[in-house]
Amino acid sequence: MDALIIGAGFAGAVTARQLAEKGCKVTVLEKRNHIGGNCYDEYDEYGVLVHRYGPHIFHTNIKEVYDYLSRFTEWYNYSHEVVGNVYGKIIPIPFNLNTLNIVFGEEKGEKLKKELVDVYGMGARVPILELRKSKSEGIKEIAEYVYENIFLKYTMKQWEQSPEEVDQSVTARVPVLISYDNRYFQDKYQGMPLDGYTPIFEKMLSHENITVETSVDAKERLSFDFDTKKVYYNGVEFNGTVVFTGAIDEFFDCKCGKLPYRSLKFEFEHYDRDYQGHGVVNYTVTEDYTRITEFKYLTGQKIQGSTIIKEYPQKYTDSKTQVPYYAILSDENRALHQKYADLVAPFGNFYLLGRLAEYKYYNIDGIVKAALDLSRRIAED
Repeated sequence: MDALIIGAGFAGAVTARQLAEKGCKVTVLEKRNHIGGNCYDEYDEYGVLVHRYGPHIFHTNIKEVYDYLSRFTEWYNYSHEVVGNVYGKIIPIPFNLNTLNIVFGEEKGEKLKKELVDVYGMGARVPILELRKSKSEGIKEIAEYVYENIFLKYTMKQWEQSPEEVDQSVTARVPVLISYDNRYFQDKYQGMPLDGYTPIFEKMLSHENITVETSVDAKERLSFDFDTKKVYYNGVEFNGTVVFTGAIDEFFDCKCGKLPYRSLKFEFEHYDRDYQGHGVVNYTVTEDYTRITEFKYLTGQKIQGSTIIKEYPQKYTDSKTQVPYYAILSDENRALHQKYADLVAPFGNFYLLGRLAEYKYYNIDGIVKAALDLSRRIAED
C-alpha cells in the first residue's frame, strides 16, 4: 500500500483515483456502510431515486472539474430553480427582477427594477446585508422585504444565529440577483448525473490499484506517535501518503476541543401523486423545516408517485446518530481547527482534505478541484 485514504466521498474518491492512475496502490477506508459520502443516492422502496443526505446539484464554472466528472457519468440537463413559500405566496429564489413584480405589483416593481439596475448593473449579485446599507428608499424597501421574509427567519432556523452573527462567507451566498434568470446557479456547467451520484463513485473507485473497505473506523487502524512523528497502520509503521477527509476533531477524541457544526434531520414521505411541482421549495418564514425537496423534479425520473424530503436544521451533538453538515465559521472556531491542523502538520505525509477535515464549506466542484490539486501535489512530492 502506497496511500491510505480516509473517506469515500468526492474528496477521497477523486484523490484515490488520481493516485491509482499514477501507479500507487491505494486503500480507501469508509466509516459508513456505503461509498459516496453525503452525495450517496439510491432507489427507495417505491423506485424513486433519492439523495439520502439531502439534495445535491452539480454546477461549476471550472471546465477541468466538469470534464473530469464527465469521465464517470453522462449528464441530465438540469438547471436548478428554487422557489420560496412566503406565507403561501410562491416566489423565485434568489430574489430577482422577476420576483419584484410578484411582491410589489407591476407598476412599482418596474420602478424598483430600474433603480436596482442603475445602481448595481444588470447581472450583479448583491449580498442582502450590503443591500440594506443603501441610501435609496426604494432599494432599502426591497432589502427589508428580502431580509424579513426570505433571509432572517430562514437563517435563524438554519444556524440558530442572527444574520449578523453568521460568517460573511455564508451570508454572501444569499444575494439579490439583478437579473431575470430564475436559475439558482448561473454557472456555465450544470446538471445531474444521468444515473445518479452513486454510480460515479462506483466507476471512480473501480481500479486495479484501489481497495475499498466500508464500515471501517480509521481510528481502529491508524495511530500516531507524536514524539517520533511516525504514523502506524495496524501497528506497523506506515511511510506512505495518508489523506484524511473526516472529522479531524473526533478522530483525535476532541483533545483540543470539539468543533461545532450544524446538522440536519430528514423526514422522507411518499405520495401516490406529485407533491409540489418543484424540485425544491424553501419555507423561509413558516414551518420548522427549511425546505422540501421533490426528487423526481431534480433527476428527471419518469415515475408514478413521488418521494419528498423535509429538512429540519438542528445542533450537532451526537456523532453516533447525527451527521455534521455545516461548519459554524467564526474566528474562534477557525482558531480551534488550526490547533488540529498544527497537531498533524509535523507528519509530512498526512494531508487534510474536505469539509470536515479542513473545517470549511465546499460545493461539489470545489472539493473535486481541491482533490485534483492535492493529488498533483502528492504525485510531484
